[in-house]
Amino acid sequence: MEKTPSLFAAAPLESPVDLAAALALPASAGHFDELHGRTLDKATPAGSHQSQQQSQSGLHLAGAPAGAANAPVTAPAAPPPGRLSPDWHRFFNFLGGDGFDDLNHRTDNLRRQIRDNGVTYNVYADADGPQRPWSLDLFPLILSAQDWAQISSGVAQRARLLDRVMGDVYGPQQLLALGLLPTALVQGHPGYLRAMHGVKPAGGTFLHIAAFDLARGPDGRWWVVSQRTQAPSGLGYLLENRLAISRLFSQSFREMKVQGLAASYKALIDGMKASSLAGRAGEDSRIVLLTPGPYNETYFEHAYLARYLGLTLVEGSDLLVRDDRLYLKTLQGLEPVHGLLKRLDDEFLDPLELRSDSTLGVPGLLQVIRAGNVLVANTPGSAFLESSALLGFLPALSRHLLDEPLALPSLATWWCGEQAALQEVLPLLKDCVIKGTYPGSGIESVIAQTLSRRELDEWAGRLVRRSGDYTVQAYLPLSQTPTWQGERLAPRSAMLRVFAVADGTGSWQVLPGGLARLAGPNDKIASMQQGGSSADVWALSESELLPPLSGAASAGKKTPPADLSAEVGAQARTASFARHKPPVTSRAAENLFWLGRYTERTENAIRLAQLTLQSLSGEDQSSPPLLAWLSELAVKNGLVLDSVPPATQARRVFERSLIASLADTEQAASVGYNLRAIKGAASAVRERLSQEQWHVIVRAEEDFFRRCESFSGPEHPASQALEYSSVEALHALESASSFLAAMTGAQTDRMSRDDGWRLLSTGRHIERLNTLAAALILGFETGAVHDEGGFGAIVALFDSTIAFHAQYQQQRDVPALLDLLVLDRDNPRSLGWVTQTLRGRLARLAENTLSAPQPVPDLTPGLPDPGSWLLAELYTPGAGNPQDQGYDGLLAQLAQCCGAAFELSDTLSRRYFSHVASDEHSLGA
Repeated sequence: MEKTPSLFAAAPLESPVDLAAALALPASAGHFDELHGRTLDKATPAGSHQSQQQSQSGLHLAGAPAGAANAPVTAPAAPPPGRLSPDWHRFFNFLGGDGFDDLNHRTDNLRRQIRDNGVTYNVYADADGPQRPWSLDLFPLILSAQDWAQISSGVAQRARLLDRVMGDVYGPQQLLALGLLPTALVQGHPGYLRAMHGVKPAGGTFLHIAAFDLARGPDGRWWVVSQRTQAPSGLGYLLENRLAISRLFSQSFREMKVQGLAASYKALIDGMKASSLAGRAGEDSRIVLLTPGPYNETYFEHAYLARYLGLTLVEGSDLLVRDDRLYLKTLQGLEPVHGLLKRLDDEFLDPLELRSDSTLGVPGLLQVIRAGNVLVANTPGSAFLESSALLGFLPALSRHLLDEPLALPSLATWWCGEQAALQEVLPLLKDCVIKGTYPGSGIESVIAQTLSRRELDEWAGRLVRRSGDYTVQAYLPLSQTPTWQGERLAPRSAMLRVFAVADGTGSWQVLPGGLARLAGPNDKIASMQQGGSSADVWALSESELLPPLSGAASAGKKTPPADLSAEVGAQARTASFARHKPPVTSRAAENLFWLGRYTERTENAIRLAQLTLQSLSGEDQSSPPLLAWLSELAVKNGLVLDSVPPATQARRVFERSLIASLADTEQAASVGYNLRAIKGAASAVRERLSQEQWHVIVRAEEDFFRRCESFSGPEHPASQALEYSSVEALHALESASSFLAAMTGAQTDRMSRDDGWRLLSTGRHIERLNTLAAALILGFETGAVHDEGGFGAIVALFDSTIAFHAQYQQQRDVPALLDLLVLDRDNPRSLGWVTQTLRGRLARLAENTLSAPQPVPDLTPGLPDPGSWLLAELYTPGAGNPQDQGYDGLLAQLAQCCGAAFELSDTLSRRYFSHVASDEHSLGA
């Protein structure tokens, strides 16, 4: 078979660099072209030609002129027309032998990796659902060593400045008294927390993380557009971006001396530990990562960061305040928390003092912060720093607080609450962007160039009437970076987010690189929530480097090392090797428990549905005992509604109802419902699951619902629906069974066997004990156990057909069945093995929680002891019909198993999840 000629191979060009230049579409006029390092039609940001004189009260210009005067950074010399910039020239030189022929293959690999790793970004406004795969472009955004030197020094300076500003605002408030900051912008901002005034945070640092959104203008210079201080997102996504792209372009990454990332993450955590109360006392400090939960738009990042940094991922319900101290609810009881890396906005932190309707925070948390007993990154109350209006006052604040000019300029910004600023900006409005000053005002950003003359006049009127609510910023055409679009290099507008982290010594480290957000092909705004994409950011160095993430990339690992050992191996080898067991929070324990229960419940439902469909069309389809047993069991396990006639009365109606309910998540608790429940429970403990394990869970749900749509959709004629659906339904169940086997294998062999895993295993065995014991009771009540078809079906439901035939060949007597399914403690599906395993798990749990405030000395009294079971006591043989045999002892033991399963589930919930005894009542938090 001949290979299809490549479009690129046919091009008479000598190198990938020449081909890149030929395939590149030109950047839009007025936008800086990152690929070629030039702007064809230069434009100047509005306001940059304005006077450099500042207003008397507060400097409404945001440093565009001031920065130009105080930080004379010249744009890099542009290469000749048609030539690539030096950095992109080097990048394409390292494409390898396949050159551009391989780019589409690399793109497919990138998408597959993002999907397999479960990297998602939840978009609230997405009509197709809350989750979609993270969008990552193939090419990185490349920053030269000269550009990065300017950016890093400017960002570090601004981080120091913002920390000083926040310290003054919540302290002496000299900036307000001197008029360097308008009171309305601070105390009138909804993010200003009066409850934090006078508070000195643990360690003395208000900010530990700051993010700055930068854009390159047509002049080739980088400008600060906005800043984020509450809970800036991106630290986890940029790690995933780096691991993926560095693997795809390993030679370019190595030869171009791209700076590594890990040192900045280590500095952040080490700084938090050193600054915390326990760290200052020389004790071990517990830092946790606070997330709003799985429905937050960036939850993947929260779980990813927690796993990477080795932090416990917690929700507000995991934490408790007592005596002005913060505690984590674990299986061992309450354990102190010394540091909180928060990933939610300030207003949700404490329902007692902030938003009373918030269920995401911790009641009393602000009081713990005021007492200095917990370090929070960042200290609540920083939201006012995020206002775009503040940018206009930073040049003067920098000279006052730092005694130095800003090294990195901001876009010209006017807060319309100043009359002089309003009058100055109105004539320039058509070349600007109109923004809201305060969050929650409902004011969307508007690019004035898109407005008609009438609309512009209407906006000018709004600015005059409600001047303080509006901030105007110069419009800056974003630089455009190359992206691969299958056959061409297409430019996309890019915004760069750079992060600075405090290292605990009073200085700041700027994470080399950052997160680039790319606009769509016809968009002017780079926003992930509006369907944009992202790109890795390569900050180049002039010196030789050992790339921190290259080990993980070259080894093909999908998950970064949890303890950063690949990059800080020297420190790790000299550190203490004392075993440290991470705590298992009560919420995580409960979700693991239910993950186990739903996994077992789904497996049982799949096996029962398969068995029912096969029996209804098999040689025993006319057996009343078998049909009665299957009907009652299907109703009991939620496969069909109790209003459906049993198979003994309307076999085909029952079959159609079972098939229709397989993917029903509303009325029936069938297979689809339980698969979705598995995903829900797993998403709450995603930081404890491997990428592969999560991927299996996601694919199992997607595959099952897709297959169910293929046989239950309207495209199938009614005359063929039943026969076709039965066959296809069995195929869907077989596929789901394969996924369940992978899930149970991962749960058994690929998870640490801590107390969380023991509760997961306990949940599975409780579910198995109840389901199988109840099925055996029904087998005797309906007489199915005495029917040839029913006997085989019961053995099949216990997944013991092969073992039974191997031991008993073709015997069909009850003693053989009881020996294998009840007494045999080597058969993992027998009730004896299940109860024995449960007793062992519970004994270990009790042993590990002896130090808890409410220890559980013994959870096993209600469980039968399989060691005391004897066949003679369970079964009394008699003459005549099998129905005349004595099974009272067996049925009593089976009923005890069902009752013990329910009681044990309630006991575990009280003792480990809600932390109350059976005779206690919880009054509030």
